[in-house]
This record gives sequence, structure tokens and C-alpha cells, in this order.
Amino acid sequence: MRLNKYISECGVCSRREADRLIGEGRVRVNGAAAALGTAVQDGDRVTVDGKEIRPETEAIFLAVHKPRGVVVTTDRRWGDRTLEELVDCPKRVFAVGRLDKESEGLILMTNQGEAARRIQQAGQGHEKEYEVEIDRPVTEAFLREMAGGVRLEELDRTTAPCRVEKLGERSFRIVLTQGLNRQIRRMCAACGCRVLRLKRVRVMGVKLGNLPAGAYRNLTNEERRELLRELRLDTDLPDENPDRSKSQKHIAYTDRLNPTNNTRNISNTDNTNKTSHSQNIKKKIYPKQASETKDKADIGTGHTARRDRRGSSDAGRRAGQSDRTSRAGGRTRAGKTGKTGKTNHD
Repeated sequence: MRLNKYISECGVCSRREADRLIGEGRVRVNGAAAALGTAVQDGDRVTVDGKEIRPETEAIFLAVHKPRGVVVTTDRRWGDRTLEELVDCPKRVFAVGRLDKESEGLILMTNQGEAARRIQQAGQGHEKEYEVEIDRPVTEAFLREMAGGVRLEELDRTTAPCRVEKLGERSFRIVLTQGLNRQIRRMCAACGCRVLRLKRVRVMGVKLGNLPAGAYRNLTNEERRELLRELRLDTDLPDENPDRSKSQKHIAYTDRLNPTNNTRNISNTDNTNKTSHSQNIKKKIYPKQASETKDKADIGTGHTARRDRRGSSDAGRRAGQSDRTSRAGGRTRAGKTGKTGKTNHD
């Protein structure tokens, strides 16, 4: 496993941040300074800033309401209040994505590096919803311009089409599937207005709801299951026993996230349904496959029979040609003997 992925799965930070830590010489493997691209083997001892790290066994997912004025960074050089200072979690968690200092609203925090990476992965189309207030009336022309894609000269890019809906005289809702730097503020500026207030209210299937500014909560069981399903992490995680079925892996991971009897019952019910569904699919598919295999075998037998018949015919033709050649040769020798009066006794 690559070192940056190992650090991410230990819940220290994202892979990109891990590369920065490695480049700054703050990571060691078995006592030696690590380099970018280093591979971690079983039994290796990895430390970050002198502290040994190990992969997390308990997955934590938090929904945090970031207030205005709080920064989403671990850099404390500027004296700003950081998001981590708001969250009193017994294990280290890090923010998934960003919200600029003057924005507020929902931001997810977790100790699962792979989940964080997939949420932020470009091109996956994960939705983020915002409520925005601007300094001028929201018109139909403005909504159309925002929804159709706005050219951002400073980034030399045009934003992807998005959903926009008017909320009030000077407010609107926007749903993005990309995450350019300060995208909404730049889009509004390109359309001739300025953002007065920007609030994120949803990330994928997780909603901010009535969570007060500065507060945080654990994701509900349903939110976590849906999030993992969308990220394809419910059954796509490494497992110590590769012989276990997919259903058993799903139960094990769900129980690790939600160690309650109620959750186990839900998981067992879900997987029973999945197993029955799989059996039904097999009943429908396997006879067809068997029929197709038989058809192919019959076709193959037909080809073989035709080859055998052709082979027999060819052999017969060759035998006939040999006999005719022998008879012709006999006539030739007989004719020559008659003319010379000699007989070949050899």
C-alpha cells in the first residue's frame, strides 16, 4: 500500500495532505525518513511528527455546522479559529472538502480517508446544495445565466450546468456537482452581483437541518448507509478473510460502523433479500447459459462432423487418384516394352 493511502486510512488526513507531510519530512517508516511513493508493508512502523499511527477500525462520520469566521484548515499560523477546535471528538477526524472563511453551513468530518477522497473526487457528480443571498434582485435572466454555466476568466473555465431556484427577492438556491475554488462567489461576480451570505445546506444525502451554528452531530444510521452506498464503500472495502461472501462482508462493515443489535437486524434483513434476489437471478440466467452452452457444443459437433466428412472425401479422392496413376503407369510401361521387345524383370 502506498504511504499516502496508509496515512489517509489511519485517519490522519487526506492523501493530498499526506503527500505534503511526507514532502516536509514529517513522516518516517521504520525510523527512516519517508519519500513520496514509499510502499508500506505489513509490520512496518509509521510515525507522523513522532507519533505512531495505525489504521482506524471504527468509522466516524460527523455533520458539522461551520459558522462564519471559522477556517477549514489545520494551519494555525494566522491565529484564526479552526474547525477542529469546534469538534470535541476522542479520535482525530478531518474535514471533507472546504468552505471559505466567510461562508457557513454543513461540512462533513471523518476519520475515513478513502471515503473523504471519493466524496471530493472530481467527475463523480456528488451534489452540494447552497442557499445564497446577493446584493441585487434575483431575475429570471440571472437564474438562466447561472444555470447554463458561467465563464470564469480568472480560472479559464466555464462552470458546469447546475440547478438554480429562486427563494426570495434577493436569494436563491443552487445545487452544484463540481467544486471550483470559491465557485459561487466567482459565478455571481461574473453575473454582476456580490454574495452577501452563503450557506451550504446539503452534501449528497446529508442535510444540515436545524443544527445550530458551531454544533455537530453523528450521521444517522440511514445517512451513513446511504453515503457508503453512493460512494460504493458498503462492499468495496478490504477484508481480512477473502473467502467470506459479499453479504457477510456487508454485515461485518455495517456492524463495525453501528455496533447495535438493531443495526444487525437491519443488515441481516437486507442481505437476506439480496441473497433471495441473487438466487432468483441465478434461476433465470443459468438455464439460458446452459442452453447457450449446449447450442455451442452442438455447433461445434456439427463442425467436427463436417470436417470428418471432408477428411473422408479427401482421402477417397487421393486414393482414386493413386489408383488411376498406377494404372496409367502400367499402360505406359507395357507400351514401351512392346516396342523394344525387352522385358523388365526387376
